[in-house]
Amino acid sequence: MTILDRRQFTFLTAAAVSTLTIGMPPLLADEVKGLELLAPSAPGSGYDQLARSIQAVLQEKKLASGVQVQNVAGGGGTVGLSQFITSRKRAPSILVFGFALVGGIITTKSAVNLDQVVPLARLMSEANVIVVPESSDIKTLADLVAKLKANPQAVSWAGGSIGGIDHVMVGLIAKAVGVDPTKVNYVVHAGGGEVLASTLGGHATVGISGFEEFRSQIEAGKLRALAISSGERTPGVNVPTLKEGGVDLAIMNWRGLAVHASTSEEEKKSLAEMIAAMVKTEEWKAVLQKRGWVDTYLPPAEFASFLKQEQVRVATALKDVGLTQ
Repeated sequence: MTILDRRQFTFLTAAAVSTLTIGMPPLLADEVKGLELLAPSAPGSGYDQLARSIQAVLQEKKLASGVQVQNVAGGGGTVGLSQFITSRKRAPSILVFGFALVGGIITTKSAVNLDQVVPLARLMSEANVIVVPESSDIKTLADLVAKLKANPQAVSWAGGSIGGIDHVMVGLIAKAVGVDPTKVNYVVHAGGGEVLASTLGGHATVGISGFEEFRSQIEAGKLRALAISSGERTPGVNVPTLKEGGVDLAIMNWRGLAVHASTSEEEKKSLAEMIAAMVKTEEWKAVLQKRGWVDTYLPPAEFASFLKQEQVRVATALKDVGLTQ
């Protein structure tokens, strides 16, 4: 599969050239058929949302057909990773993963790791948001910090997988306000859907997850957003940053894609071209805007380099907050 190079069309007349759409994404010679996307988490999670967004855009733009999403939750994403690595892969197959899986591998001392897959692309980053039920007596981030300082165990945090972005962020918040991170009462959930249910049901003091996973309930007034983790306010989102709330911290989640180690060079090239074409479409840009995701696309080689550095950075962060030795 190749991307058509518009330079091949220089022989066209000026009139014909003018009919070409400026800024069109590269076109694929043939669509990828029977693609499987594995999200190592429960339905409703950030991985699941990304997988289903990819599925919709690829099929709408006819970059792929018969795209299926499979959810395999557990172990901070390592159960899904293990299945992806050890199962006989029907080609083509792509793993959706990110910060949470990097941390999950470390904290669970997983027998499988990301050196056993091949990075394909980093796609986006997302800010986390801290929420409480509308009925909570916690009105601001300062109120939450006061309760945390008074009795860390009395503040239960509903978040995603162990060692993931939610878990690390809670530990870093505790450290930033002078609370021992190992004293934090963090309750692990399989995905954003479970975090939402736990928070709305009053089973946890605070919920923490990606903004999109809480958006509808925030807009409906059922959840109160205390702070967002980005360095600056997110356009269109009226939620103060952690720094505005008095906590000197900014942290963003990221997610990307990988392929099975047995994937042929030809197929890797085809899949990389498919994703490169997808991220240039107006449909993908609309998904990013709708979900409040930041475009941080990196192609295979650059993503592989980033991933090596990120594994070191996450390991250091986990150690700093007392989640690993």
